[in-house]
Amino acid sequence: DVQLVESGGGSVQAGGSLRLSCAASGFTFSSAAISWARQAPGKEREEVATLNAGGNFMTYADPVKGRFTISRDNAKNTLFLQMNSLKSDDTGMYYCAAREPWQTEYNYWGRGTQVTVS
Repeated sequence: DVQLVESGGGSVQAGGSLRLSCAASGFTFSSAAISWARQAPGKEREEVATLNAGGNFMTYADPVKGRFTISRDNAKNTLFLQMNSLKSDDTGMYYCAAREPWQTEYNYWGRGTQVTVS
């Protein structure tokens, strides 16, 4: 079975940092594009960052550019999101996602990890 399990969330003061991790299993992780998305209370889920299978092309949402870094470790089937200079607007549930080459959308999702910035 496909599984994506996030960890690393928590509460932090504005200006602080967190590193989220997502352990993947049940599919060929090294061939999959990966993504982090977040959902703030009362708002729709938004894509935060993406990284292609080769690890050489990434995209970031404008609000997080220059502060967040997405990365992957294919040997450990794990993706990461390093979040620096956190702001209160970054508060929300963070989800990791994966898309295999033949999929047109991110069909594999984790259950999320909460990030609270005060």
